[in-house]
Amino acid sequence: MWKPSDLPRLTGRRVLVTGGNAGLGYFACEQLAGAGASVVMASRSEDKARRAIDAIRSRFPRADVTFQALDLADLRSVRAAADTVAAGPPLAALVANAGVVGAARRRTTADGFELQFGTNHLGHYALVALLLPTLSAAGTRIVHLGSISHRWARLTPSSLQPATYRNARAYATSKLAVMAFGFELARRLDLSRSTATSVVAHPGFALGMLTPPRPGVAAHEDAPLWRQRILQPVAQGKDEGAWPLVRAAVDTTIPNGAYCGPDGWFQLRGRPAVVEAKPHARESNAASRLFDLSAELTGIALRV
Repeated sequence: MWKPSDLPRLTGRRVLVTGGNAGLGYFACEQLAGAGASVVMASRSEDKARRAIDAIRSRFPRADVTFQALDLADLRSVRAAADTVAAGPPLAALVANAGVVGAARRRTTADGFELQFGTNHLGHYALVALLLPTLSAAGTRIVHLGSISHRWARLTPSSLQPATYRNARAYATSKLAVMAFGFELARRLDLSRSTATSVVAHPGFALGMLTPPRPGVAAHEDAPLWRQRILQPVAQGKDEGAWPLVRAAVDTTIPNGAYCGPDGWFQLRGRPAVVEAKPHARESNAASRLFDLSAELTGIALRV
């Protein structure tokens, strides 16, 4: 029954968490910093990140947390962040958590990509590709944030670049792309005998209404008590939803290519464990096409 109190002391281990100022990313930062890790909180907003860092230090006064500017929806920002991170101390883990969850109308990134696919997958693809020589040299664990929504998506040319926009489909496709990338990267790292590893993790059904509040942080959302009671048996807070990400990042018993998530019914809630993804998330031909498309769109080749 793994929980954050099972974390070893992480003093001297540097961990980068994208989107660390809110939600799952915030609690991953809090849990890692509480165990002594040197956390790099990557965020678009320095103001929001500073408030999140203050919230962590209100709980752990000696927490080592620093801010890194990063906008995954802008490849110029991704390149600048990669240069800065690569110039610093080696990373023990990179938690690729940040993302867009839903967009009522079709929106685009600074580079013209559909916002959810462009941010959730292409931004992280570019970051990992640019950093991979450094990550391989350091034996870094790369954690990708998946979703149970991958069950209802497929990686096809029409889904990756659809003629019409549908919010739910765009989100599910973006998360399937994240997972396929993570699993295929693990396979290629194995083949190249790299010391870096790649793991996918998902938070289950993590809701703001079940999340404890943190001052100045977008985490808790108010909801009627009756609604909380109805959802409690099948959902959990974002603090618990962060557990699979953190375990995947630091637990050396989690193997390369694993999928971590809650161990309860339908993987909606529970303790973090190695669980099963749908087979199509590990389909190598589709993942290889995704690699090629990602390199073409971003102009950044990933060489393992």
